[in-house]
Amino acid sequence: MNPDFIKIKTLDGDLKMSHKKRDYGLTVSTHELVLHKPHVNYYFKLKDIISIVPYEPAAMKSITFVNWRSSNQETTHIDTASKHYRIFVKGATVHNRSGIFTLGATDVIIPIHSNMMEAISECVQHQGLTAF
Repeated sequence: MNPDFIKIKTLDGDLKMSHKKRDYGLTVSTHELVLHKPHVNYYFKLKDIISIVPYEPAAMKSITFVNWRSSNQETTHIDTASKHYRIFVKGATVHNRSGIFTLGATDVIIPIHSNMMEAISECVQHQGLTAF
């Protein structure tokens, strides 16, 4: 586990599952999904998730996240062996070393292990998102 991860102070709802690797981690509770990156956490309320769909990275080797508040960029390399999902939320919260900020509609592409995806889908169904 990366020592640069920021610890979660509070988690809305009951913890269902948490998994961290070297470059990223995911935590799911009954009310939110947290994406951990070194020095930053992204909080997605399950009720704010619009869609979660499989994503095929095909020829894409990296994703660049551009923060609209500054000129910082975050580049993440995609492992094509992992199953990736595109998650679209109508709002998110970012917690980094400078503080806590609110984002508007956000689209993220992340690898999610099948066990974690099962926990997420179980929780989002209780929040009103329909699987098909």
